[in-house]
Amino acid sequence: MLARDRAPWALAFLVCVLLLLAPAVWNGFALLQYDTGGYLARWYEGTLVPSRAVVYGLILNAGAPLAFWPVLALQSALTVWVIALTLRAHKLGRRPLLLVGIVALLSIATTLPWLTSILLTDIFCGLGVLALYLLLMRNETLSRNERSGLIVLTAVAAATHSATFAVLLALIAAAACVFLIDGKRMPARALARGLLALALGAVLVLSANLIVAKRLAWTPGGFALTFGRMLQDGIVKRYLDDHCPNAKLQLCANKDQLPNHADVWFWGSDLFDRLGRFAGLGKEMETIALRSLAAYPGLQIKAAGIATARQLIEVHTGEGVLTSIWHTYAIIERFTPQLVPAMRAARQQQGEVSFTTINRLHYPLALIAMALLPAIMLLAGAKTLPADIGELAAAVTFALLANAFVCGALSNPHDRYGARMVWLATFALALALLRLYEQRRRGPARDI
Repeated sequence: MLARDRAPWALAFLVCVLLLLAPAVWNGFALLQYDTGGYLARWYEGTLVPSRAVVYGLILNAGAPLAFWPVLALQSALTVWVIALTLRAHKLGRRPLLLVGIVALLSIATTLPWLTSILLTDIFCGLGVLALYLLLMRNETLSRNERSGLIVLTAVAAATHSATFAVLLALIAAAACVFLIDGKRMPARALARGLLALALGAVLVLSANLIVAKRLAWTPGGFALTFGRMLQDGIVKRYLDDHCPNAKLQLCANKDQLPNHADVWFWGSDLFDRLGRFAGLGKEMETIALRSLAAYPGLQIKAAGIATARQLIEVHTGEGVLTSIWHTYAIIERFTPQLVPAMRAARQQQGEVSFTTINRLHYPLALIAMALLPAIMLLAGAKTLPADIGELAAAVTFALLANAFVCGALSNPHDRYGARMVWLATFALALALLRLYEQRRRGPARDI
Protein backbone atom coordinates (compact mmCIF):
# COMPACT_ATOMS: atom_id res chain seq x y z
CA MET A 1 0.00 0.00 0.00
CA LEU A 2 1.40 3.39 -1.03
CA ALA A 3 1.91 6.16 1.53
CA ARG A 4 -0.86 8.26 -0.03
CA ASP A 5 -3.23 5.30 0.38
CA ARG A 6 -2.28 4.73 4.01
CA ALA A 7 -3.34 8.19 5.18
CA PRO A 8 -7.10 7.75 4.49
CA TRP A 9 -7.02 4.34 6.17
CA ALA A 10 -5.17 5.67 9.19
CA LEU A 11 -7.66 8.51 9.52
CA ALA A 12 -10.62 6.13 9.09
CA PHE A 13 -9.18 3.75 11.67
CA LEU A 14 -8.70 6.59 14.16
CA VAL A 15 -12.24 7.90 13.63
CA CYS A 16 -13.65 4.39 14.14
CA VAL A 17 -11.68 3.87 17.34
CA LEU A 18 -12.91 7.21 18.68
CA LEU A 19 -16.50 6.28 17.83
CA LEU A 20 -16.15 3.10 19.86
CA LEU A 21 -14.52 5.00 22.73
CA ALA A 22 -17.23 7.67 22.76
CA PRO A 23 -19.21 6.33 25.78
CA ALA A 24 -16.07 6.14 27.93
CA VAL A 25 -14.86 9.57 26.80
CA TRP A 26 -18.29 11.04 27.57
CA ASN A 27 -18.30 9.25 30.92
CA GLY A 28 -14.84 10.58 31.78
CA PHE A 29 -13.67 7.12 32.89
CA ALA A 30 -14.01 3.52 31.81
CA LEU A 31 -17.51 2.16 32.37
CA LEU A 32 -17.67 -0.28 35.27
CA GLN A 33 -19.93 -3.20 36.16
CA TYR A 34 -20.56 -5.63 39.01
CA ASP A 35 -17.87 -8.04 37.78
CA THR A 36 -15.09 -5.57 36.95
CA GLY A 37 -13.60 -5.65 40.44
CA GLY A 38 -13.47 -9.44 40.45
CA TYR A 39 -11.23 -9.43 37.37
CA LEU A 40 -9.00 -6.63 38.63
CA ALA A 41 -8.46 -8.33 42.00
CA ARG A 42 -7.12 -11.58 40.63
CA TRP A 43 -3.50 -10.44 40.39
CA TYR A 44 -3.51 -8.82 43.83
CA GLU A 45 -5.40 -11.55 45.69
CA GLY A 46 -3.70 -14.47 43.93
CA THR A 47 -6.82 -16.66 44.04
CA LEU A 48 -9.27 -18.17 41.57
CA VAL A 49 -12.94 -17.27 41.86
CA PRO A 50 -15.90 -18.42 39.75
CA SER A 51 -16.16 -16.88 36.27
CA ARG A 52 -13.40 -14.29 36.80
CA ALA A 53 -10.70 -15.22 34.31
CA VAL A 54 -7.16 -14.34 35.36
CA VAL A 55 -6.21 -13.57 31.74
CA TYR A 56 -8.56 -10.59 31.54
CA GLY A 57 -7.52 -9.55 35.04
CA LEU A 58 -3.93 -9.31 33.81
CA ILE A 59 -5.06 -7.17 30.87
CA LEU A 60 -6.81 -4.80 33.29
CA ASN A 61 -3.76 -4.59 35.51
CA ALA A 62 -1.54 -3.76 32.54
CA GLY A 63 -3.78 -0.78 31.75
CA ALA A 64 -4.36 0.39 35.34
CA PRO A 65 -1.38 2.82 35.49
CA LEU A 66 -3.03 4.88 32.72
CA ALA A 67 -6.56 4.67 34.19
CA PHE A 68 -7.45 1.70 31.95
CA TRP A 69 -7.48 3.80 28.77
CA PRO A 70 -5.01 1.41 27.04
CA VAL A 71 -7.46 -1.44 27.70
CA LEU A 72 -10.34 0.47 26.13
CA ALA A 73 -8.16 1.54 23.20
CA LEU A 74 -7.09 -2.07 22.65
CA GLN A 75 -10.68 -3.33 22.75
CA SER A 76 -11.77 -0.66 20.28
CA ALA A 77 -8.80 -1.11 17.92
CA LEU A 78 -9.25 -4.89 17.80
CA THR A 79 -12.94 -4.39 17.02
CA VAL A 80 -12.22 -2.03 14.13
CA TRP A 81 -9.55 -4.40 12.78
CA VAL A 82 -11.84 -7.43 12.79
CA ILE A 83 -14.71 -5.45 11.23
CA ALA A 84 -12.35 -4.23 8.48
CA LEU A 85 -11.15 -7.79 7.77
CA THR A 86 -14.74 -9.03 7.62
CA LEU A 87 -15.72 -6.28 5.18
CA ARG A 88 -12.79 -7.14 2.94
CA ALA A 89 -13.55 -10.86 3.16
CA HIS A 90 -17.03 -10.11 1.80
CA LYS A 91 -15.85 -7.92 -1.07
CA LEU A 92 -16.59 -4.67 0.76
CA GLY A 93 -13.02 -3.65 1.50
CA ARG A 94 -10.74 -0.97 0.06
CA ARG A 95 -13.20 1.76 1.09
CA PRO A 96 -12.19 3.62 4.24
CA LEU A 97 -15.41 5.66 4.25
CA LEU A 98 -17.46 2.46 4.20
CA LEU A 99 -15.58 1.21 7.27
CA VAL A 100 -16.36 4.47 9.06
CA GLY A 101 -19.99 4.22 7.99
CA ILE A 102 -20.38 0.66 9.25
CA VAL A 103 -18.74 1.44 12.60
CA ALA A 104 -20.88 4.59 12.93
CA LEU A 105 -24.00 2.54 12.21
CA LEU A 106 -23.06 -0.08 14.79
CA SER A 107 -22.19 2.67 17.28
CA ILE A 108 -25.66 4.18 16.98
CA ALA A 109 -27.85 1.13 16.40
CA THR A 110 -26.21 -1.48 18.62
CA THR A 111 -24.60 -1.95 21.99
CA LEU A 112 -21.12 -2.25 20.43
CA PRO A 113 -19.51 0.99 21.75
CA TRP A 114 -20.81 0.21 25.23
CA LEU A 115 -18.98 -3.13 25.03
CA THR A 116 -15.70 -1.57 23.94
CA SER A 117 -15.98 1.18 26.59
CA ILE A 118 -16.52 -1.08 29.60
CA LEU A 119 -14.02 -3.09 31.62
CA LEU A 120 -15.53 -6.50 30.96
CA THR A 121 -14.73 -9.52 28.83
CA ASP A 122 -17.96 -9.23 26.83
CA ILE A 123 -16.49 -7.59 23.72
CA PHE A 124 -14.17 -10.55 23.25
CA CYS A 125 -17.03 -12.99 22.71
CA GLY A 126 -18.26 -11.34 19.51
CA LEU A 127 -14.69 -10.66 18.35
CA GLY A 128 -13.76 -14.29 19.01
CA VAL A 129 -16.71 -15.47 16.92
CA LEU A 130 -15.81 -13.22 13.97
CA ALA A 131 -12.10 -14.07 14.22
CA LEU A 132 -12.84 -17.79 14.24
CA TYR A 133 -15.31 -17.40 11.37
CA LEU A 134 -12.64 -15.66 9.28
CA LEU A 135 -10.11 -18.39 10.04
CA LEU A 136 -12.54 -21.18 9.19
CA MET A 137 -14.61 -19.81 6.31
CA ARG A 138 -12.73 -16.87 4.78
CA ASN A 139 -9.19 -18.14 5.14
CA GLU A 140 -8.31 -17.39 1.50
CA THR A 141 -8.85 -13.64 2.04
CA LEU A 142 -6.25 -13.41 4.82
CA SER A 143 -2.52 -12.84 4.75
CA ARG A 144 -0.18 -14.96 6.86
CA ASN A 145 0.21 -12.19 9.45
CA GLU A 146 -3.56 -11.69 9.60
CA ARG A 147 -4.09 -15.40 10.20
CA SER A 148 -1.55 -15.35 13.00
CA GLY A 149 -3.18 -12.29 14.54
CA LEU A 150 -6.63 -13.86 14.39
CA ILE A 151 -5.35 -17.07 15.98
CA VAL A 152 -3.94 -15.03 18.87
CA LEU A 153 -7.14 -12.97 19.18
CA THR A 154 -9.30 -16.12 19.21
CA ALA A 155 -7.07 -17.67 21.87
CA VAL A 156 -7.23 -14.58 24.08
CA ALA A 157 -11.00 -14.31 23.59
CA ALA A 158 -11.44 -17.95 24.60
CA ALA A 159 -9.28 -17.40 27.67
CA THR A 160 -11.22 -14.36 28.92
CA HIS A 161 -14.36 -16.29 29.91
CA SER A 162 -15.42 -19.95 30.09
CA ALA A 163 -18.74 -19.13 28.37
CA THR A 164 -16.87 -17.59 25.44
CA PHE A 165 -14.63 -20.66 25.31
CA ALA A 166 -17.75 -22.86 25.17
CA VAL A 167 -19.32 -20.83 22.34
CA LEU A 168 -16.12 -21.00 20.30
CA LEU A 169 -15.84 -24.72 21.01
CA ALA A 170 -19.38 -25.17 19.67
CA LEU A 171 -18.38 -23.34 16.48
CA ILE A 172 -15.37 -25.62 16.10
CA ALA A 173 -17.61 -28.66 16.56
CA ALA A 174 -19.97 -27.36 13.88
CA ALA A 175 -17.02 -26.75 11.55
CA ALA A 176 -15.79 -30.30 12.16
CA CYS A 177 -19.22 -31.60 11.10
CA VAL A 178 -19.02 -29.54 7.90
CA PHE A 179 -15.53 -30.95 7.28
CA LEU A 180 -16.82 -34.51 7.59
CA ILE A 181 -19.64 -33.77 5.15
CA ASP A 182 -17.77 -31.60 2.65
CA GLY A 183 -14.01 -31.28 3.00
CA LYS A 184 -13.83 -28.69 0.21
CA ARG A 185 -16.13 -26.32 2.02
CA MET A 186 -14.21 -26.71 5.29
CA PRO A 187 -10.54 -27.45 4.49
CA ALA A 188 -8.60 -29.45 7.04
CA ARG A 189 -5.97 -26.72 7.27
CA ALA A 190 -8.56 -24.10 8.23
CA LEU A 191 -10.10 -26.41 10.83
CA ALA A 192 -6.62 -27.08 12.23
CA ARG A 193 -6.03 -23.34 12.69
CA GLY A 194 -9.28 -23.05 14.60
CA LEU A 195 -8.34 -25.97 16.82
CA LEU A 196 -4.91 -24.44 17.40
CA ALA A 197 -6.48 -21.14 18.47
CA LEU A 198 -8.73 -22.88 20.99
CA ALA A 199 -5.87 -25.02 22.30
CA LEU A 200 -3.78 -21.89 22.82
CA GLY A 201 -6.72 -20.37 24.68
CA ALA A 202 -6.77 -23.34 27.05
CA VAL A 203 -3.02 -23.01 27.57
CA LEU A 204 -3.45 -19.32 28.38
CA VAL A 205 -6.11 -20.10 31.00
CA LEU A 206 -4.04 -22.79 32.71
CA SER A 207 -0.78 -20.82 32.53
CA ALA A 208 -2.27 -17.61 33.89
CA ASN A 209 -3.98 -19.47 36.73
CA LEU A 210 -0.74 -21.27 37.57
CA ILE A 211 1.28 -18.04 37.59
CA VAL A 212 -1.18 -16.02 39.66
CA ALA A 213 -2.84 -18.59 41.92
CA LYS A 214 -0.08 -21.24 41.90
CA ARG A 215 -2.67 -23.80 40.80
CA LEU A 216 -2.83 -25.72 37.53
CA ALA A 217 -6.61 -25.45 37.31
CA TRP A 218 -9.41 -24.17 35.09
CA THR A 219 -11.34 -21.06 36.10
CA PRO A 220 -14.01 -22.37 38.51
CA GLY A 221 -17.73 -21.78 38.37
CA GLY A 222 -19.35 -24.11 35.83
CA PHE A 223 -21.58 -26.39 37.89
CA ALA A 224 -22.25 -23.72 40.52
CA LEU A 225 -23.80 -21.46 37.89
CA THR A 226 -25.89 -24.33 36.51
CA PHE A 227 -27.04 -24.98 40.08
CA GLY A 228 -28.19 -21.35 40.22
CA ARG A 229 -30.35 -21.79 37.12
CA MET A 230 -31.85 -24.99 38.57
CA LEU A 231 -32.48 -23.19 41.86
CA GLN A 232 -34.39 -20.46 40.05
CA ASP A 233 -36.38 -23.04 38.08
CA GLY A 234 -37.42 -24.87 41.27
CA ILE A 235 -35.49 -28.02 40.41
CA VAL A 236 -33.12 -27.78 43.38
CA LYS A 237 -36.02 -27.45 45.82
CA ARG A 238 -37.71 -30.48 44.29
CA TYR A 239 -34.51 -32.52 44.50
CA LEU A 240 -33.99 -31.62 48.15
CA ASP A 241 -37.65 -32.35 48.97
CA ASP A 242 -37.30 -35.77 47.34
CA HIS A 243 -33.91 -36.73 48.80
CA CYS A 244 -33.65 -35.13 52.25
CA PRO A 245 -32.76 -35.75 54.99
CA ASN A 246 -29.26 -36.56 53.79
CA ALA A 247 -26.35 -36.20 56.20
CA LYS A 248 -23.97 -35.39 53.34
CA LEU A 249 -25.98 -32.41 52.07
CA GLN A 250 -25.76 -29.21 54.11
CA LEU A 251 -28.66 -27.70 52.22
CA CYS A 252 -31.11 -30.32 53.53
CA ALA A 253 -31.28 -28.48 56.85
CA ASN A 254 -31.84 -25.19 55.03
CA LYS A 255 -33.93 -26.17 52.03
CA ASP A 256 -36.91 -24.06 53.08
CA GLN A 257 -34.71 -20.96 53.36
CA LEU A 258 -33.39 -21.07 49.80
CA PRO A 259 -34.26 -18.03 47.64
CA ASN A 260 -35.97 -18.57 44.30
CA HIS A 261 -33.59 -16.36 42.34
CA ALA A 262 -30.03 -17.28 41.36
CA ASP A 263 -28.62 -13.75 41.70
CA VAL A 264 -30.06 -13.41 45.19
CA TRP A 265 -28.53 -16.76 46.15
CA PHE A 266 -25.03 -15.94 44.91
CA TRP A 267 -24.81 -12.24 45.69
CA GLY A 268 -27.38 -11.43 48.38
CA SER A 269 -27.96 -14.50 50.55
CA ASP A 270 -26.79 -14.63 54.18
CA LEU A 271 -27.29 -18.40 54.07
CA PHE A 272 -24.90 -18.76 51.14
CA ASP A 273 -22.36 -16.64 53.01
CA ARG A 274 -22.73 -18.64 56.25
CA LEU A 275 -22.22 -21.94 54.46
CA GLY A 276 -18.94 -20.80 52.93
CA ARG A 277 -20.05 -19.47 49.53
CA PHE A 278 -18.40 -21.21 46.56
CA ALA A 279 -15.57 -22.68 48.64
CA GLY A 280 -17.91 -24.26 51.16
CA LEU A 281 -20.76 -25.28 48.84
CA GLY A 282 -19.02 -25.79 45.48
CA LYS A 283 -18.89 -29.59 45.64
CA GLU A 284 -22.41 -29.87 47.02
CA MET A 285 -23.86 -27.63 44.31
CA GLU A 286 -22.07 -29.71 41.69
CA THR A 287 -23.45 -32.93 43.20
CA ILE A 288 -27.02 -31.65 43.29
CA ALA A 289 -26.80 -30.26 39.74
CA LEU A 290 -25.50 -33.53 38.30
CA ARG A 291 -27.92 -35.73 40.23
CA SER A 292 -30.83 -33.49 39.29
CA LEU A 293 -29.99 -33.97 35.62
CA ALA A 294 -30.32 -37.73 36.06
CA ALA A 295 -33.36 -37.53 38.33
CA TYR A 296 -35.54 -35.20 36.23
CA PRO A 297 -34.44 -35.39 32.56
CA GLY A 298 -37.78 -34.23 31.14
CA LEU A 299 -38.03 -31.28 33.52
CA GLN A 300 -34.41 -30.36 32.82
CA ILE A 301 -34.93 -30.36 29.04
CA LYS A 302 -38.02 -28.17 29.37
CA ALA A 303 -36.31 -25.74 31.77
CA ALA A 304 -33.18 -25.57 29.61
CA GLY A 305 -35.25 -24.89 26.50
CA ILE A 306 -37.15 -22.08 28.19
CA ALA A 307 -33.92 -20.57 29.55
CA THR A 308 -32.29 -20.73 26.10
CA ALA A 309 -35.29 -19.03 24.48
CA ARG A 310 -35.33 -16.36 27.17
CA GLN A 311 -31.62 -15.71 26.73
CA LEU A 312 -32.02 -15.36 22.99
CA ILE A 313 -34.32 -12.35 23.42
CA GLU A 314 -32.75 -10.85 26.54
CA VAL A 315 -30.43 -8.46 24.72
CA HIS A 316 -30.99 -5.04 26.30
CA THR A 317 -27.98 -2.72 26.42
CA GLY A 318 -26.35 -1.67 29.68
CA GLU A 319 -27.26 -4.31 32.27
CA GLY A 320 -25.20 -3.79 35.42
CA VAL A 321 -23.85 -0.34 34.50
CA LEU A 322 -25.12 1.20 37.74
CA THR A 323 -23.92 3.29 40.65
CA SER A 324 -24.40 0.53 43.24
CA ILE A 325 -21.43 -1.66 42.25
CA TRP A 326 -19.85 -1.56 45.70
CA HIS A 327 -17.53 -4.54 45.22
CA THR A 328 -15.89 -2.98 42.18
CA TYR A 329 -15.53 0.35 43.99
CA ALA A 330 -13.92 -1.39 46.96
CA ILE A 331 -11.44 -3.25 44.76
CA ILE A 332 -10.37 -0.08 42.93
CA GLU A 333 -10.08 1.82 46.20
CA ARG A 334 -7.96 -0.93 47.71
CA PHE A 335 -5.62 -1.84 44.86
CA THR A 336 -5.56 1.22 42.58
CA PRO A 337 -6.36 4.13 44.92
CA GLN A 338 -4.78 6.66 42.55
CA LEU A 339 -7.77 6.13 40.22
CA VAL A 340 -10.46 6.81 42.80
CA PRO A 341 -10.88 10.59 42.17
CA ALA A 342 -11.37 10.06 38.41
CA MET A 343 -13.71 7.12 39.05
CA ARG A 344 -15.82 9.08 41.52
CA ALA A 345 -16.04 12.06 39.16
CA ALA A 346 -17.30 9.95 36.23
CA ARG A 347 -20.87 10.40 34.99
CA GLN A 348 -21.70 6.80 35.85
CA GLN A 349 -20.85 7.34 39.51
CA GLN A 350 -22.87 10.55 39.45
CA GLY A 351 -25.94 8.61 38.31
CA GLU A 352 -26.04 10.23 34.87
CA VAL A 353 -25.94 7.03 32.78
CA SER A 354 -29.32 5.68 31.71
CA PHE A 355 -30.15 3.15 29.01
CA THR A 356 -33.93 3.63 28.87
CA THR A 357 -33.91 5.78 25.74
CA ILE A 358 -31.05 3.84 24.16
CA ASN A 359 -32.93 0.56 24.49
CA ARG A 360 -35.98 2.00 22.76
CA LEU A 361 -33.78 1.89 19.67
CA HIS A 362 -31.33 -0.95 20.38
CA TYR A 363 -33.75 -3.61 21.59
CA PRO A 364 -36.24 -3.69 18.66
CA LEU A 365 -33.42 -3.36 16.12
CA ALA A 366 -31.61 -6.29 17.72
CA LEU A 367 -34.70 -8.49 17.57
CA ILE A 368 -35.38 -7.49 13.94
CA ALA A 369 -31.78 -8.24 12.93
CA MET A 370 -31.88 -11.68 14.55
CA ALA A 371 -35.25 -12.46 12.95
CA LEU A 372 -33.88 -11.58 9.49
CA LEU A 373 -30.85 -13.89 9.69
CA PRO A 374 -32.81 -16.93 8.42
CA ALA A 375 -34.15 -14.79 5.54
CA ILE A 376 -30.58 -13.90 4.59
CA MET A 377 -29.68 -17.59 4.53
CA LEU A 378 -32.72 -18.39 2.37
CA LEU A 379 -31.88 -15.59 -0.08
CA ALA A 380 -28.33 -16.87 -0.31
CA GLY A 381 -29.64 -20.38 -0.94
CA ALA A 382 -31.80 -18.99 -3.74
CA LYS A 383 -28.73 -17.14 -5.12
CA THR A 384 -30.40 -13.77 -4.61
CA LEU A 385 -27.55 -13.00 -2.21
CA PRO A 386 -23.97 -14.25 -2.51
CA ALA A 387 -23.20 -17.58 -0.85
CA ASP A 388 -20.55 -16.04 1.42
CA ILE A 389 -23.14 -13.71 2.98
CA GLY A 390 -25.35 -16.73 3.66
CA GLU A 391 -22.41 -18.42 5.38
CA LEU A 392 -21.83 -15.36 7.55
CA ALA A 393 -25.51 -15.29 8.54
CA ALA A 394 -25.39 -19.01 9.32
CA ALA A 395 -22.29 -18.63 11.47
CA VAL A 396 -23.80 -15.71 13.40
CA THR A 397 -27.09 -17.58 13.87
CA PHE A 398 -25.32 -20.65 15.20
CA ALA A 399 -23.15 -18.52 17.50
CA LEU A 400 -26.22 -16.71 18.89
CA LEU A 401 -27.97 -20.03 19.56
CA ALA A 402 -24.85 -21.50 21.17
CA ASN A 403 -24.45 -18.41 23.33
CA ALA A 404 -28.11 -18.56 24.35
CA PHE A 405 -27.75 -22.18 25.41
CA VAL A 406 -24.44 -21.72 27.22
CA CYS A 407 -25.50 -18.58 29.07
CA GLY A 408 -29.18 -19.41 29.47
CA ALA A 409 -29.43 -23.15 30.07
CA LEU A 410 -26.02 -23.71 31.65
CA SER A 411 -25.98 -20.48 33.63
CA ASN A 412 -28.92 -18.09 33.92
CA PRO A 413 -30.44 -15.69 31.35
CA HIS A 414 -29.27 -12.08 31.56
CA ASP A 415 -29.48 -9.18 29.11
CA ARG A 416 -25.75 -8.67 29.38
CA TYR A 417 -25.04 -12.17 28.02
CA GLY A 418 -27.25 -11.61 25.00
CA ALA A 419 -26.15 -8.05 24.31
CA ARG A 420 -22.50 -9.09 24.06
CA MET A 421 -23.30 -11.06 20.89
CA VAL A 422 -26.38 -9.57 19.25
CA TRP A 423 -24.50 -6.76 17.49
CA LEU A 424 -23.18 -9.47 15.15
CA ALA A 425 -26.71 -9.93 13.77
CA THR A 426 -26.97 -6.23 12.88
CA PHE A 427 -23.49 -6.36 11.33
CA ALA A 428 -24.42 -9.38 9.19
CA LEU A 429 -27.66 -7.69 8.13
CA ALA A 430 -25.80 -4.52 7.14
CA LEU A 431 -23.38 -6.53 4.98
CA ALA A 432 -26.25 -8.40 3.35
CA LEU A 433 -28.03 -5.15 2.47
CA LEU A 434 -24.83 -3.64 1.11
CA ARG A 435 -24.12 -6.64 -1.10
CA LEU A 436 -27.73 -6.70 -2.29
CA TYR A 437 -27.60 -2.99 -3.12
CA GLU A 438 -24.35 -3.31 -5.04
CA GLN A 439 -25.65 -6.37 -6.86
CA ARG A 440 -28.83 -4.58 -7.95
CA ARG A 441 -26.86 -1.50 -8.99
CA ARG A 442 -24.60 -3.59 -11.24
CA GLY A 443 -27.50 -5.60 -12.64
CA PRO A 444 -27.87 -9.41 -12.65
CA ALA A 445 -24.58 -11.18 -12.10
CA ARG A 446 -23.70 -14.26 -14.08
CA ASP A 447 -21.82 -15.92 -11.30
CA ILE A 448 -22.02 -15.03 -7.65
